[in-house]
Amino acid sequence: MLERIFPALTWARGYSRDMLGGDLIAAMVVTIMLIPQGMAYAMLAGLPPEAGLYGAIVPLLIYAALGTSRTLAVGPVAVVALMTAAAAGTVAAAGTPGFHVAALAIAMMSGAIMLALGLLRLGFLANFLSHPVISGFITAAGILIAASQLRHMLGNATSGKTLQELVPSFLANLGQINRITLALSLVVVAFLFWARTGLAPLLRRFGLNPKLALLLSRTALLVAVVVSTASVWAFGLDARGVRIVGEIPRGLPQFGWPALSFDLAQALLIPALMIAVVGYVESLSIGQTLAAKRRESLDPNRELIALGAANLGAGLSQAMPVTGGLSRSIVNFDAGAQTPAAGAFTALMIGAALMFLTPALYYLPNATLAAIIIVAVMSLLDFRALPRVWAISKADGAAMAATMLATLFIGVEQGLLAGVGLSLALHLYRTSRPHIAIVGQVPGTEHFRNVARHRVVTDPAVLSLRVDESLYFPNARLLSDRILAEVAGNRALTHVVLLCPAVNSVDASALESLEAVNLRLRDAGVTFHLAEVKGPVMDSLKRSHFLEDLSGQVFLTQYDAMQTLSPVLTRDTRAAPRCETAL
Repeated sequence: MLERIFPALTWARGYSRDMLGGDLIAAMVVTIMLIPQGMAYAMLAGLPPEAGLYGAIVPLLIYAALGTSRTLAVGPVAVVALMTAAAAGTVAAAGTPGFHVAALAIAMMSGAIMLALGLLRLGFLANFLSHPVISGFITAAGILIAASQLRHMLGNATSGKTLQELVPSFLANLGQINRITLALSLVVVAFLFWARTGLAPLLRRFGLNPKLALLLSRTALLVAVVVSTASVWAFGLDARGVRIVGEIPRGLPQFGWPALSFDLAQALLIPALMIAVVGYVESLSIGQTLAAKRRESLDPNRELIALGAANLGAGLSQAMPVTGGLSRSIVNFDAGAQTPAAGAFTALMIGAALMFLTPALYYLPNATLAAIIIVAVMSLLDFRALPRVWAISKADGAAMAATMLATLFIGVEQGLLAGVGLSLALHLYRTSRPHIAIVGQVPGTEHFRNVARHRVVTDPAVLSLRVDESLYFPNARLLSDRILAEVAGNRALTHVVLLCPAVNSVDASALESLEAVNLRLRDAGVTFHLAEVKGPVMDSLKRSHFLEDLSGQVFLTQYDAMQTLSPVLTRDTRAAPRCETAL
C-alpha cells in the first residue's frame, strides 16, 4: 500500500552505489542546464529569476517521492511559462506583486486540478487533446516564445502577446536597437547552436571518450552564462545599455500560502485547467518515450498525482508552474540517471547555488537568457507536421491549422480551446456520417467485401449492409434512412442483413432507430437480420425487447447468414451454417 502512495519506496529498497553514481552525474549535468534555463523561463513568464530557480527545488523533491518515471526531469518549461505569462497578464501587469500572486495561484490551481484528476483516475481525459492539436499549439507557442524575446535580444521596447501585436511593435522600435545587446545576443545564439552539434566532436578530437564529450557538451549553457556575465562585468556593458538580471535574493524560498481570492480563482480557472492539461500531456509523452527505451512503464494517474503535488509545492514555495521538460529529460537520461533520486540531488544542488552563487549572477545579461530560450524552443518547431497531417487527414489538418492560427493571432489559451473545440466538432461530424457499405461475397471464399471496391457476387433477394462505426444518437437516423432507401422500390428484396463488426456500442437512440427499422421492414415484408454482433452490443440488445421483436435472426458471421438466406451463393465453400444469438 505504501509503495502505491510513494513509488520511491519501490526503487529505494534496491538502491546501490552504481545507481548513486549515475544519479549524481546526471544531477550535476542537469543542474548546469537548469540554473540558466530556470532563470530564462522565469523571465519568459514575466517573473523574477529566482521564481524559476525555486521551481527546481521543492517540486523536484516532491516528484522524486511520488513520480513513476525514473528519468523525467521536472521543472520550469517554455510552453508553460508562456501560458503562465498570458494568463497572469489578464489580471495584473507583469512585474507587479499582483502578477506574481496570479502566477502562484496558477501553479496552485493547476496542481490541484491534476491532483484531483489523478485521485479520480481521470487521466484519460487528456486523450481529448489530439496529437495534431498539441503539435500545432506547441509549434505556434514556440514561434510566440521566440518573438517575445526580441526585446531582450535587441535591447529595445518590442512587446506584445500575439503576432499581430509583436510585429507592429517590432517595426516601430527598429530604430531603438542597442547594438551591443544585439551583438552579444547573436554571439551567444551562434555559440549555443554550434555547441549542439559541434562541441562534442571537437572534444573527441582532443582525446575525450564519446560519452564524456557528450556530457561536457551539455555544459555549453554554463559556458555562455559565465563568459557573457564576465564580459558585462569586465567592460561595464551594463552602463552602455545592456540590461542585466541584477540582484537575486540569496537563500532558500520562503513558504507561504498565496493571497488567493474567489475573483482571482474564477478568472484563472480556465487558464489553470489548460496549463494542467498541456503540462500533463507534455510530461507524460516525454516520460513514456524515455521509459520505453528501458522497457519500463509509467502509471498515468500516478503521474497526474505527482505533477499535481509538485505544482502545489511550487505555489507554496514562491515558484512558477512546472512540468516535465524535454531537453533536460533527454540529458538526464543520456547522463545515466537511474532513479528519481537524480531529481532530488538536482534540487539540493540548486538549493546550494541559491545559498552561495547568486551574487555571481548579478551581471548576467538578459540577452543571454533570451538566447537560451530561443535555442531551446527551436526544438519545438515542426513546420513539416501540418502538410504531413493534412495529407493523412484533412480534418486533423484543419484542426491543427486552426490551433496554430488562433494561437498566433488571438492568444495561447484561445488557440488551444479552438483546437480542442474543432477536433471534437470534427469527430462528431465524422461519427455522425459513418461509412456504410453494401457487401458481397468474394467468389469461392467465406469473405465479404464492399461491392464498390471488389469483384464480388450478391443475391438480389438479400441486401447486406456493413456499418463501420458505433451507433449513437448523431448517426442513428442516417443509418435507418440508408437502409430504408435501399429497400424502397426493390421488389425482389426479402432479407436485410446489418453487419456490425465495427459497432462497439449502441445507445438508446440508436436502439430505438433499429426497432423502427425492424418494424418498417416487417410491414414491407422484408426480414431484418444482424450479423457479427460483439458481446457488449449483444448485452445491450438483451436488456431491451429488441431481440424478442426482431423479425429475423442474429448470425455469428456474415457467411453463416448467407448460408441460411442464400445457400446457392455459398455452395462452393465447405463451412456449415451456424446461427447464434451472441458473439
